[in-house]
Amino acid sequence: MQLPKLRSIQRATWLKVHLYLALSVGFLFALMGLTGSLSMYRVELDELLNPQLIIEQPQGSTQSLDKIMAAVQAAHPTRYGAWTLEMPRNTHSMATAWFDKPTETFFELYAPLMVSVNPYTCEVVASRFWGQTATTWLLDLHTQLKLDRLGWNTVGLLGLLLLTSCGTGLYLWWPGLKALPQTFKLRHQSGMMWLAFDLHRLIGLFSAPPLMVLAFTGLLLSYPIILETLVGTSGMEHGETGRTITSTAIPNNHPTSLSAAWFVAQSAFPKAELRRVTTPAGDTGIYRINIRQASEVNHRHPYTTVWVDRWSGQIKEVRNPNTFSTGETFSTWVWPLHTGEALSATGRLAWFFSGISLFVLYVSGLLRWLCKIGKVKDRAVNLGAIKPKLLRLKMRLLELIALAIKHAPIAYAQIKAWINKAIEQIDKSRLG
Repeated sequence: MQLPKLRSIQRATWLKVHLYLALSVGFLFALMGLTGSLSMYRVELDELLNPQLIIEQPQGSTQSLDKIMAAVQAAHPTRYGAWTLEMPRNTHSMATAWFDKPTETFFELYAPLMVSVNPYTCEVVASRFWGQTATTWLLDLHTQLKLDRLGWNTVGLLGLLLLTSCGTGLYLWWPGLKALPQTFKLRHQSGMMWLAFDLHRLIGLFSAPPLMVLAFTGLLLSYPIILETLVGTSGMEHGETGRTITSTAIPNNHPTSLSAAWFVAQSAFPKAELRRVTTPAGDTGIYRINIRQASEVNHRHPYTTVWVDRWSGQIKEVRNPNTFSTGETFSTWVWPLHTGEALSATGRLAWFFSGISLFVLYVSGLLRWLCKIGKVKDRAVNLGAIKPKLLRLKMRLLELIALAIKHAPIAYAQIKAWINKAIEQIDKSRLG
């Protein structure tokens, strides 16, 4: 068989694979992309939808860990067992206490109770169940399609299929070196369908690499056994707390407090930042303290862990990511890379648009296919009709930029005055 003919057959085969994937699970790809993009900013969206979760004016220093936890337990006196107290992400955020298996949602795959507490006043602001808020409902849709374990496994398979779709798309995109410059043109003069096709190829080209990273990490999160097999590790999946450690000390009347346990844990990592503290459950329970070292890519779920005995006040075990093997270090990157946590603000934004691109790719590809089978008619693209609107938008943007430049010195002077005033107040408080 001649080489050109063989290549033609191969291309036709991969085109069918790409098409059938789009027609069968393309909508789910688009759904995963949209929900994933929104979930990238889940905490910020939650605060936007629930402004009571934002502390407008922080009042002095934060209360002790024991006082915050006492306020949570006073609000929920009948919930026995371990609580996990998550520290605020900034000075305007709430502390969050997590109770893993409340009776109300006990049989659901993952639906803990989330208690938001003002760390400055110990006021319990909100008590909500995971999956019953807008942002956690969206995240559940993204991770498990609201189908519990079946949905979780299905999403993992979708990651594998998305990898295949991206790979076939890149293969079909490659036009050869001579025709390469033509692939970056948008042929709007040739009609709407050619424009949709060109957009599909161009957006697919630039979004394929990040989408393949997201699909691969999503697959590993859904099927951690694959990760363990690849890197030769165990117990490193997201949410894994390490091996079970229990107290061997004799219970007494002077248990170690939360604040004291954190003080003890600091001796192992004096420069680390406290992120989470899990309280003991039962007489053999033990404090599990998650702290973040500067070198860790996990911000909310760091792997640095210190276990402190409640009865003796001694450190029982330490987990230090700086001593991890190469495989274990790779495992620590999977979750923050998938969520964008390991990336800068610019990187998170790129991940956001990558998710949105899945929806655009689905719609543009579907339009092209519907036109081919005669269900949708092609039409001319009249850019002249929207040109005046684009010009008005451009003028408005230029006006805003000019206004910003005009008032920049005034704004700078005000900010400088506020900073100087704050410094003076700090100096006075020190002298006092």
